[in-house]
Amino acid sequence: MTDRIERAVAALARDYPGPGGAVAVVRAGEVLVRHAWGYANAERRIPFTSRTLFRMCSITKQFTCAALLDAFADPSVLDGDVRARLPLLEEPAPGVLHLCHNQSGLRDYWAVAMLHGSPVEAPFGDAESAAVIGGTRSLQFSPGTRYSYVNQNFRLLSDILEARTGRSFAELLRTRIFDRAGMGSAFLAADARAMPDGTEGYEGNVASGFRAAVNRILWTGDAGLGASLDDMIGWERHIDATRDDEASLHARLTQPARFADGAPAPYAFGLRSATEFGRTVIGHGGALRGWRSHRFYVPEERVSVVVMFNHLSDAHGAALDVLAAVLGAERPATPPDRPVPDWAGAWVEPETGLSARIDGLGGGRIRLRYGHSAERLDLRADGSAGNAGTVLRMTGDGLRMERPAENQVALLERRGGVPRPDIAGRYRCEELDAALTVEDAGGVLYGAFSGFLGQGRMEVLEPIAEDLWALPCPRALDHTPPGDWTLSVRRDAEGRAAEILLGCWLARGLRYWRAG
Repeated sequence: MTDRIERAVAALARDYPGPGGAVAVVRAGEVLVRHAWGYANAERRIPFTSRTLFRMCSITKQFTCAALLDAFADPSVLDGDVRARLPLLEEPAPGVLHLCHNQSGLRDYWAVAMLHGSPVEAPFGDAESAAVIGGTRSLQFSPGTRYSYVNQNFRLLSDILEARTGRSFAELLRTRIFDRAGMGSAFLAADARAMPDGTEGYEGNVASGFRAAVNRILWTGDAGLGASLDDMIGWERHIDATRDDEASLHARLTQPARFADGAPAPYAFGLRSATEFGRTVIGHGGALRGWRSHRFYVPEERVSVVVMFNHLSDAHGAALDVLAAVLGAERPATPPDRPVPDWAGAWVEPETGLSARIDGLGGGRIRLRYGHSAERLDLRADGSAGNAGTVLRMTGDGLRMERPAENQVALLERRGGVPRPDIAGRYRCEELDAALTVEDAGGVLYGAFSGFLGQGRMEVLEPIAEDLWALPCPRALDHTPPGDWTLSVRRDAEGRAAEILLGCWLARGLRYWRAG
């Protein structure tokens, strides 16, 4: 191990502070780094070690797809099973491969749960999952045409696998993956309330203090993997050992995928392919309140990096820091300072109906609020702004937004003015059988959702532009919340607010009609 790798590993606890963590580096099958620090449970003083059981969360998705590919040479034979689990869907259902590639068009069920009034720390188990999934009546895009992150894509896969094989998902993971890969202590940690060895995940930060996070989700193929650092080292070594076998699980997981129009799709089978430091990097992250993890594999270099935090620091950034050290590369430099472009302001993306708010950050960057979290884009010499996933460019036709990983190119529509504060009332979504309440509380507008899961908390509406508001949702059942819901007000002939088109990146295109 080089001095630079040692320094990068030693810096993690300082640069990403929290109760505990672990990191591994594997190169050509050899373990270069196996290091843990801090505490798996700070209250009980349980040390974090390479054997600590950890919630890998969405890293589970690749294992779900691996079990699927191992059990069914042609997963499309299960397309009818998907249709059967969406009995109310009023349009063509997605196929199994659409689920695997996050191209299903379904709305994320944990985001939809918030529209049904779910409290942030409420239970969400099999009954709640079945009700939200089974209640689907429409899609937010035609399957195969776009990308959108949808957790129940992989819940559906594991449920279908259990029904078709007659074996539990836990058994399928053990016999088809864990035993082969030397993942001796890995298991299906379906209940998010507690881990068997006492490991806790923590919310908070150094300034506010850390507290044990409360999670009461029951999950399976979407995020249920429990594993230690040693288990994940076993998986990385298995990937490298089978790298030249075209029939291996990882080779099948990383076969190229495309959208329906033939455009390449960087997300496939629960893995994302990207370019970092001039190399193809394949990996995925995992997150729940109190838990963050990320793993990368660089085929060209035969290098793997795994990072685990039992707190909410940026595991993806930490993994990139370590990967840069292993490759002898440098993280991108801060861009030169440039003025904020005159096209900053409020926009709407017409296909999704979502607001796109652009403002300056300083230091040669702008902020785009469109997806489920704000993005930083570097200002470029040609007048455009971009990052690895998004480019904004003013053209003769208007402001163009390109998001190739989502197979989306759009001309944004400029919005101006100030919204009128006359939208207080109750609005109902027939599709969800759920309600949105907007109230004027002392001259300030608040909004909240309610439905079969309860009554959500009131949040202050943020004005964006004329007849355009944002309803914040900074915390939710999942670690990655919906963020800001866009509320686009439609008025009747008398100018009265009659309808609200509502959506966020995870769940969009829902109509709420005034009911009172």
